[in-house]
Amino acid sequence: MKKAGLIGLGAMGAGIAATLRSRGFEMHVCDMRPGAALQFAEHGGVAWGTPAQVAGACDVVVSVVVNAQQTESVLFGEHGAAAAMKPGSAFVMCSTVDPHWSALLEERLGALGIHYVDAPISGGAAKAASGQMTVMSSAKPEAYAKADDVLEGMAGKVYRLGDRAGAGSKVKIINQLLAGVHIAAAAEAMALGLREGVSPEALYEVITHSAGNSWMFENRMAHVLAGDYTPLSAVDIFVKDLGLVLDTARASKFPLPLASTAHQMFMQASTAGHAKEDDSAVIKIFPGIELPPSKVRQ
Repeated sequence: MKKAGLIGLGAMGAGIAATLRSRGFEMHVCDMRPGAALQFAEHGGVAWGTPAQVAGACDVVVSVVVNAQQTESVLFGEHGAAAAMKPGSAFVMCSTVDPHWSALLEERLGALGIHYVDAPISGGAAKAASGQMTVMSSAKPEAYAKADDVLEGMAGKVYRLGDRAGAGSKVKIINQLLAGVHIAAAAEAMALGLREGVSPEALYEVITHSAGNSWMFENRMAHVLAGDYTPLSAVDIFVKDLGLVLDTARASKFPLPLASTAHQMFMQASTAGHAKEDDSAVIKIFPGIELPPSKVRQ
């Protein structure tokens, strides 16, 4: 049985680990919450307490944590993976990060004899669990050769976007530009409908069958209709990701007026106390509207 390691059993990481397990991999996992790894291992696999232990057991380690800071900790913190990884092994980084930082990480790991795959992901928890998510990757050919089985096992589509790290992260932040702007626009449209007294259910039905629809409107405004702001992707994720978008564009003095406005909307929602709520909670920044009540059973 092929082995793979995975660090970070959040909504996406848990789905990826389960997909790989269902596709014949012996999974070695850890999470900052020890109970999460033990719970996963109850259904097959091995739970470890530290990234170093996972790295010592596997030649390919997938990291599914929130950001670059957490990835640094996974690799170089106390009991970090980098010191335990064997030369010729591969580290697959799935977070949304600054493309320049990702390119530098390839150099740092390369100096240790470790292959690196810049592999941010998209699709949400449901697609991660069903093996249908998208991987936007870039890596040296030898890194792909080492990690290919794991990449193909964990996703429905694996895009190979370049032979050096950084290109995958650039495409991911462009995707996040669109995702963030679409959520903000969807919230603005629904808020206007509520302000004007339109039935939110009727508005949702019409828009989702009309030219104004988007995947984000259809998905996120369903959360608003249900009054359910349980975080599948939190407001603060888009504070971070749109911030990365703007930082990247600022370096080349490239204007992004829509992304800038969407970022301010998520910042406002975060500051108003909705940081950890679902990103559809950006609708709560609009004044003078009555949102649908929660339909979640207590």
